[in-house]
Formats: sequence, C-alpha cells, structure tokens
Amino acid sequence: MKCIALAVAVLLAVCHVGFTYPTNDKVSYQGYKVFNLNIENENQRNFLIDFIENNNAGDFNSMDILVDPKTQMYFQNATMARGFRLKEIISNLQSLIDEEKPYEGDDSEEFNWTRYYELEDIYKFLDDILAKYPKVTEPFTIAQSYEGRTVRGIKISLKEGNPGIYIESNIHAREWITSATATWFINELLTSTDPEVRNLVENYDWYIVPVLNVDGFTYSHNKDRLWRKTRQPVAHSTCIGTDGNRNFDSYWMVNGASSNPCASDYAGPQANSEPEIKGESEFLSANKDKFNILLAFHCYSQMLLSPYGHTLELPPNNDDLEKVADAYAKAVINMPYKTEYTYGTSAGAMYYAPGSTIDFAYNEADIKITYTIEMRDTGLHGFVLPPTHILPNCKETMAGIVALVKEAENLGYMKPKYL
Repeated sequence: MKCIALAVAVLLAVCHVGFTYPTNDKVSYQGYKVFNLNIENENQRNFLIDFIENNNAGDFNSMDILVDPKTQMYFQNATMARGFRLKEIISNLQSLIDEEKPYEGDDSEEFNWTRYYELEDIYKFLDDILAKYPKVTEPFTIAQSYEGRTVRGIKISLKEGNPGIYIESNIHAREWITSATATWFINELLTSTDPEVRNLVENYDWYIVPVLNVDGFTYSHNKDRLWRKTRQPVAHSTCIGTDGNRNFDSYWMVNGASSNPCASDYAGPQANSEPEIKGESEFLSANKDKFNILLAFHCYSQMLLSPYGHTLELPPNNDDLEKVADAYAKAVINMPYKTEYTYGTSAGAMYYAPGSTIDFAYNEADIKITYTIEMRDTGLHGFVLPPTHILPNCKETMAGIVALVKEAENLGYMKPKYL
C-alpha cells in the first residue's frame, strides 16, 4: 500500500443551506445531489473557494460537494463552463437518510449492530457492559457538554501495568459509523474468543469514548442528519457550534481552519473554547503517561491520517508511522470485503487540519503513534453509510487495529510509559 500525497479532500459542503425544507421539524435534503469534482487548475480551485464559503482552503485535487435543488442548474453550468470533470455520486441525499429511519421495534431488545443508535441507547449499552463486567471495566468522564450532557468513556483493563490505547469517536456529529464501531469494539474486546483479540484485551488497557460531541450527535439524530459541529453558540453570530477537530490547543488556527462561525471547519473563538475539547485535552494531558496509541475514528474516505495536520513538514518518526499504517491497510484489504485504505500525513494526504485531536496527542501529550482513521466509504454513501455496512466496517477495523498494534509493538512503541 503506497503512501499518497494530496489525495482527496472530503469536503462535503452544503451550498445555500437556507433552501432546506423542514419536514417534521427536521432538515430535509430532498433533491440534494452530491457531486464529485476533479480539480485540475488554479482557476477551478479559486472558483470553488469562492463558491463555497465554508471550505478548507488547503491544497486538494478532488472534492465532494452537496448542492441544493435550486442551485444545481447554475452549479452544473458554471462547472461545465470551467472544464470541471463532474460526476454525480448521490442523486437524492434524503433517500439515503430515509434508509436510516428510527427503529420502531421493542426497545428492550438487545443492543446490536444492524442499526444506528441514539446517545441514550449507547449510554444504556455502556451501563449494561459495566454491570456485566465490573472487575475489568470502569467508567470515566471527559466533560460536561455545553447543553449539560456527560461525555462518557469506558476503560477496559485485565491487569495492571499494561500500556494504554485511547479511542475517540464521533467528534464530528454526523459520522455515525464511528460510534457504532466503537461500541462493537468494546463488546468484542470483552466477548471474543479470537486469540488476536484476546491478546489485545489481555495485554493493553483500552480507554474508549464512543461519543465525544454529545450535543452535536443528538442534534444530528433529532434535527439535521448532516450536522458536524458542537452546539455552543458563538458570540456576535447567529451561527452555532465549533469544529471540535480544529479546537485543540496545538497550532490552533495557524492555517487550514476558518475564523467564520458559519463555516463547517470553524475553529472556535479560541483554543479549547468547547467544553468537550477542553475536557478531553485535560484528560489526555493528565494521563499521558498511560497512553501509547491514540486513534480518532472518523468517516469518510478510507484513509489513515497521521500528524501533522498544521504543516506539510513530516514528524520525526514518520517512517514508523507509515509502517504501522501500512500494516493496518494490508490487514484490511486481506479481509473478504477487500476494502482499500491509503495513508499519509493529515496535511499531505488530505488537507490542513490544525488544532486536531491527533496533533494535540502527538505534540502535547507525547503519544507518538496516533492516527485519524477515516472509515467507509469513498463517497458512494458518504456520511450516510447504510446500516448494512456497520458490521463489515467493524470487522475490518478490528483486523486493522490488530495489525496496527502488532506493528507498533514490533517497532518498540508499546512499552509501558509509567512503570
């Protein structure tokens, strides 16, 4: 698996969101299309930067863009006149959202991975796990959100002295596959008889936060399926929320993030302005001697992104980061699904992302094996991944993480840091 640079920028920008049509108090994306554009010159890039105000202005050569029905004719004509290679990949986004209709069965049924769950169901799952495995699990709290929700995590540890692995999930509200995968991973660590999985749970401590952006996640279920940011109001703006993955105090706002509160990548009024991000930063800093690996679950694009996000400069251990990522990619493509992952630094393989989780972990918390894992798919469904993909994504993620940890161990990164 070859490391690639300047691959694909997954910039699902909502053009003219004011034209959404409320249905049952929810935002509707009826008639919205998603196009993929290949960007071949500066004129094309500049046109798109002008067209999409909520745009990461890093270097990119491909973009997925969501366009409302009233703008589509202009958009298609304008891009055609400028020589874009334009491909329609989703003809009606609402039809995909409708496939995720809320479950109407018996809520007493056992938690499973054939559908997506809301926050209260995920927290009930955590409570059940804690009650069932009290000797090897314990809860921890990251923060209280702006709207007063608790950001919860679970620690799984079978013995003292293990090196630790931290998993963050759903920092971006709309990326539901991430929390689905995190909950499956928790269950699998505690129930699997597979020797590779048993090795993971017996020899490493796991700290897993299924939903970091609890307010945004709730809003994405109840109001707007494509909501990304937190839900804290912004002073002197009618726009709500901050991109949590640009809000960490590590090269905050040096480039590639927006100062516009209405932008999807708005970095916040200052670093750590969001209580969820401040809480996670403090937790990672306070426990940095326990963590050897940090993984941030995201979607979509099927990539492993390593530091740095704030610069194209390569980190000192970049060769090792590539070897570990390569092990993940090879393990996943060898699964029956044949899902292909690529990898590279965040700034080099995707776009600039200063103030991100992985940059904070690497630069400030001394966690030298850290990745953003961008899960399925590559744009066919995008953020609205059908529930039928949940279990395949979970299984290939487990295979990848088994290989990732093994390679990190081989390279000497898994020695306990606090003994």
